[in-house]
Amino acid sequence: MDRSLLLLSFLLLAAAGGHAASSPQLYWHSVLPNTPMPKAISNLLSPDVFADEKAGTSVNVGKGGVNVNAGKGKPGGTTVGVNRGGVGVYVGGGRGKPGGTSVGVGHGGVRVNTRYPKKKPVVVNVKPGNSPFDYNYAATETQLHDDPNVALFFLEKDLRPGAKMNLHFTETTSGATFLPRQEADSIPFSSSKLPAILDRFSIESDSVEAEAMKKTLNECEQPAVGGEKKYCATSLESMVEFSTSSLGTHDVKAISTEVEKEGTPAQPYTIRASGVRRMAGTELVACHPENYAYAVFYCHATTATRAYTVEMVGKDGTQVEAVAVCHTDTKAWNPKHLAFQVLKVKPGTVPVCHFLPQDHVVWSRSS
Repeated sequence: MDRSLLLLSFLLLAAAGGHAASSPQLYWHSVLPNTPMPKAISNLLSPDVFADEKAGTSVNVGKGGVNVNAGKGKPGGTTVGVNRGGVGVYVGGGRGKPGGTSVGVGHGGVRVNTRYPKKKPVVVNVKPGNSPFDYNYAATETQLHDDPNVALFFLEKDLRPGAKMNLHFTETTSGATFLPRQEADSIPFSSSKLPAILDRFSIESDSVEAEAMKKTLNECEQPAVGGEKKYCATSLESMVEFSTSSLGTHDVKAISTEVEKEGTPAQPYTIRASGVRRMAGTELVACHPENYAYAVFYCHATTATRAYTVEMVGKDGTQVEAVAVCHTDTKAWNPKHLAFQVLKVKPGTVPVCHFLPQDHVVWSRSS
């Protein structure tokens, strides 16, 4: 009997461990059984993202952005490559050997991924200016000239089969992942607690990472633009709860832009015949990744939008199924927002549209 009880206890512990390891996926399928998980979310649930490996060091300089991944250990050799995407530098050992750091600097911004022994990787993506998807803010000169998101804004009248647009679809590959909800909820998320947050993640207070996190906290604490609800989700579960409660149903779609090839350059795209399909309703929730030490999404719910999926093909043959959102009421936006300066229109005059980068998510009712 004792042996049977011991075996039963072992099996229960094993089952509990397996449940914990896959809890984000189990949670998703239990709450949203009819909703496929988009890549923008599944990419943040990698099972090995918290492994304590010692990575190598690479530097990428180009329009894609800046990526910094700093680790511990002895560096290996150095390789420098120059191509159309920019300049790449890799410093690290061979497979299985300890390495160091990865950095990328360019027009897209700066991304930092620092690994500390026995701690989760700290990832902060630093881009020039405020988020173009937060409509309270005016565009900076740097954004107007250097932000690749400039090309993503367009007018709804241009969303038609055969139309050509110059676009650059980007994907964040910084490595910032969702924390388990219990852990995320235990960490303060307030600008008043920033020193304690930085200390928890071993981030220097005068670093670019700290400045990026401070900006994210400040943006999350700003009131929502008129006609919207906003929420900064610090876990997968909190994102799902905000989105489904805002839409009033669990019968939802969650989609993100998908590009056939990785690392596609800025190029002309043509909208396919019958390639524009409107999503259900005028209410949706859009969630945009923020610059932080772990995955945080700025989500906002609005009732004055139209969303579309758009099939396009690039000049190089790349197939794209993009998500486009058109805002029909922009009266409350900052009159110097990036969209108005790019499109040469005024707030509240015409619908303003934008495509979403690959790491953003749009939620809508299924029907």
